[in-house]
Amino acid sequence: MAAIPVLKVLFVGDGNVGKTSLVRRYCTGMFTASRVTTIGVDFQTQIVQLPQGEVKLSIWDLAGQDRFQVMRPGFYKGGRTAAMVFDATNPESFKGLGRWRQEVIEVVPNQPLVVVANKIDLPRVQAAEEARAYADSIQAPYLETSAATGEGVDALFETIARLAWATAALTGRPAGA
Repeated sequence: MAAIPVLKVLFVGDGNVGKTSLVRRYCTGMFTASRVTTIGVDFQTQIVQLPQGEVKLSIWDLAGQDRFQVMRPGFYKGGRTAAMVFDATNPESFKGLGRWRQEVIEVVPNQPLVVVANKIDLPRVQAAEEARAYADSIQAPYLETSAATGEGVDALFETIARLAWATAALTGRPAGA
């Protein structure tokens, strides 16, 4: 039996945008309203079925607070794609996406990215049109999610799994290498 390819995917964005909640919702099907701040990095794995076969996502949820900036670049290495998450109720978190993009591509050039508006179940402040335009400008898919309700979460992980698979295939390196 062949080994299941492992694809490292990254979740980045400001603190409190819901990165951990999205990962937990996907991996466990549960949502916890109160969470403790991620310290450094949190790590989960999940098997995903793609048309090419099963893959194991190695999901790296990186702390968004500035005090962890010095350690994040080491965690980006080997990433196949990154989900840049912002809080749809907090326009400041959207404004930070350019900084997150730069931080990721300095370590992993040509990294495929996904722009993710989270917390769409709450009254939105950040315009979807502006977020979609930003995603288009960097040639990234744009998705909307709610970790609380589960809306869009499966589509997000399917998108990042497909991008990670495509990245592994384009590099000519085995998935996870």
